[in-house]
Amino acid sequence: MRIRDLSPAEFRQRLTGDGIRLAAGPFNCRLQSGIPEIADELARLYAHHPLADASDFTDFHVAVQPGHGVRRWIKPQARFVVDAVEPFTPLPRAQALPMLEWGLNWCVTAYCHHILVIHAAAVARGNRAAILPAPPGSGKSTLCAALVNRGWRLLSDELTLIRVDTGQIMGLARPVNLKNASIDIIRAYAPDAFLTQPVRDTTKGTVALMAPTRASVEAVGEWADPAWMVLPRYRAGSEAVLAPMGSGAAFMQLADNAMNYHVLGPRGFDTVGRIIDNCRNYSFEYSRLDDAIAVFDRLAAEDAR
Repeated sequence: MRIRDLSPAEFRQRLTGDGIRLAAGPFNCRLQSGIPEIADELARLYAHHPLADASDFTDFHVAVQPGHGVRRWIKPQARFVVDAVEPFTPLPRAQALPMLEWGLNWCVTAYCHHILVIHAAAVARGNRAAILPAPPGSGKSTLCAALVNRGWRLLSDELTLIRVDTGQIMGLARPVNLKNASIDIIRAYAPDAFLTQPVRDTTKGTVALMAPTRASVEAVGEWADPAWMVLPRYRAGSEAVLAPMGSGAAFMQLADNAMNYHVLGPRGFDTVGRIIDNCRNYSFEYSRLDDAIAVFDRLAAEDAR
């Protein structure tokens, strides 16, 4: 069964009760919440994800719960809980849904040191993948969302997972995080995509989540080989310009964006080095999404020859 096979009432009952057990890439998660208003959008974000069996090992037991005491009624809050621990300061209740996504990202970066975790998007054509590391404000998620809605497969938007033994990218296919102007840009560019209602006044500005495509979720077990490392930068009015990047600069960009590079030590160094050696490495400046898509499609076509 998949999440979409549950009725809205059954999904809400499970979410507020024993929890929704779902498989998100290599992880099984149990999601709970005493904040029922997030149920409908959460169900649509994860509609294509399979339900995990109750007997399967669960990697993360997470919940977003209402605030304690008077915080249930006066300036209501949402609390993120993982295995009965609250690692974050509570947020306004209206931010409960993005808080759940941010909390799941935190779980992966905090606990998954058997893989290299990079703050980067990753998209694939067939079994060949592009890694897009970039700081906030670079247009990474906007470009990722556009690519996914033009035939590329979503591996991940926020966290790229690299196996240290094979160097392959593991699929995650969780929702894409969009911020500020990117929300309306993607609504116009991909009108059939599902985006949650914008949540305003977060630490990241206004945020919304885009559901991964059905094809991306159903192919999540098809790991991909890194073929391109592309450092994107949005600049208003610019042409789409792809410039080769030297191996040393590319290594530093990837290492700087690796969340657990220092924890993995020599294994992290070797894994990053192998990725850079196996990839064609570029910096990329763009302003128009159609031009950017054309550049990525050309990369894939050249690689297929």
